[in-house]
Amino acid sequence: CLCPPAPQVLPNMSDAPRSRPNILVTGTPGVGKTTFCQELETTVGLRHIEVARLIHEQKLYREWDDEMDCSIFDEDMVCDALEPLLEGGGCVLDFHSAGSFPDEWFDLIIVLRADTSVLYGRLERRHYAELKIQKNVEAEIFQTCLDEAREAFEESRIDIWEIHHDTQEQLAAAVERVKEFADQFAMS
Repeated sequence: CLCPPAPQVLPNMSDAPRSRPNILVTGTPGVGKTTFCQELETTVGLRHIEVARLIHEQKLYREWDDEMDCSIFDEDMVCDALEPLLEGGGCVLDFHSAGSFPDEWFDLIIVLRADTSVLYGRLERRHYAELKIQKNVEAEIFQTCLDEAREAFEESRIDIWEIHHDTQEQLAAAVERVKEFADQFAMS
């Protein structure tokens, strides 16, 4: 959903070094974040945290957008719920927005992308309303999530990877690349 987040909160997470990386996977709804994160959980052993599900299950929102059929999450509530989950490292966070989280939480940012025809088909199979499909395809065309990630983490030294996920082969290659990153992280 393309609902705007609330204002930024200040991080409280300890600066203790992590033995396993925390990775944020972001991108337009339908690019394959959850599928990718599930593969990372299985292959790399990272704990998959699906933020949209957490928001829904724990009701971490104060408003609902009827037109887009989505919650307008409360950033403070979301960050408070996520912080203890991420402190130990070894997590892959799955969310459509990158601008809501402190950069201290992450060691790598991945922005998944998809060809718009692939994206359109995926959203159609989810039975999204035509307006919601159109808004999300437009967001992908204008690389909204990529720009948001770059802006949110421009002051940090965190790498931002842009990865295309249209095929199983691309998925497998990306999972392998993240596995190599996680292995290197653990050795450093």
